[in-house]
Amino acid sequence: MSKISFLARIGAPISVLLGTPAAAQEAPDFFGAALCQPPYSTDSATALYEAAEKVAKADTSMLGAAIYTLPTPIERDGFVARAVVFAGMSVGVLLDGEVAEAAAARYGLAREKSRLFGASSLGFARQLDDAAQDMREMGLISVVARQGPALAGRTLLTCEFVSHEDRKALDSQEGDAP
Repeated sequence: MSKISFLARIGAPISVLLGTPAAAQEAPDFFGAALCQPPYSTDSATALYEAAEKVAKADTSMLGAAIYTLPTPIERDGFVARAVVFAGMSVGVLLDGEVAEAAAARYGLAREKSRLFGASSLGFARQLDDAAQDMREMGLISVVARQGPALAGRTLLTCEFVSHEDRKALDSQEGDAP
């Protein structure tokens, strides 16, 4: 048995095979982050942002979001993303196509009730279970999929933290909406 097949058989990481540091081979899991795997935290968002700065091309901001074009597309569950997005207290990916409904079906998201964006966007969300709400005293974390004209044929899949104060303000605006 050759050395390479032995190492592969015992599950040696590719970095051992190539003689390169594991950190240099390991790309950040932007797709996992968009699915709140792990749940949103400022530390994880900062680490992902710093990783994006190193591996991706920064694009102009869109709607107050920092968007980074990835050097190669990433794919999961049949969805393809070519950019990672950081906006407010969220980290996500831009999926190819208007696939919010398909993402909602795949990831167990329910239609958002908000009428603020009603006619111009389609959104779905699912709050994380209580056990995954590490910032519960400050707000709630959800997986969200949204599409609309501003996204130009793409769908935002994101892990989003909304503070209790922001949620109250949105609910207040919701009450004022027609």
